[in-house]
Amino acid sequence: MTGFLDKAYRARDAASTRELYDDWAASYDAEVGENGYATPARCAEALKTHVNDMSAPLLDFGCGTGLSGLALKLAGFEIIDGVDLSAEMLDGARRKGVYRRLDKIEAGGALPDADYTAIAAIGVIGAGAAPIDVLHILMRALPRTGKLVFSFNDHALEDPAHEAGVAEWTDCGAARLLVKEHGPHLPGINLNSNVYVLEKQ
Repeated sequence: MTGFLDKAYRARDAASTRELYDDWAASYDAEVGENGYATPARCAEALKTHVNDMSAPLLDFGCGTGLSGLALKLAGFEIIDGVDLSAEMLDGARRKGVYRRLDKIEAGGALPDADYTAIAAIGVIGAGAAPIDVLHILMRALPRTGKLVFSFNDHALEDPAHEAGVAEWTDCGAARLLVKEHGPHLPGINLNSNVYVLEKQ
């Protein structure tokens, strides 16, 4: 089953992206689950290794139907807030019962008014999804020593702009790279991803 996966990695504007994910919401969990969606659990475990207070609120940016929030909850994170462009996806996230609050946001819009010391953007940035600018927005929102966990799948890694975005933070010492690990993303379609954890300096 790869009906929507076939479309997901094509470049599009924010409105078209929202429309795709609204349409995909009902079958999303089944489709990615059938293909062994591994990145959420990998990201959750990578972040857990570098967070001292598992009870501190965490923002799940681009939470979709909540598979990322579920992985974070299973890893031991206690308070998770989620935001997404798609109202239909947020309905799926609400049904998971793992979020404290869920909000619909606009592309390039403001983040919820809260001081998060950890943010997750799991499967969010890349071809057909959010631009690399999102990485900079999220890093700027973190306090010093705040952590961002995120992933780039193989399609995203084909565009050098994505890893260049990470280097913009690490090369000047504005952030420290704690984790960079290549591994399975959607094994059912032979797609891998890099998982990263950045600590703001």
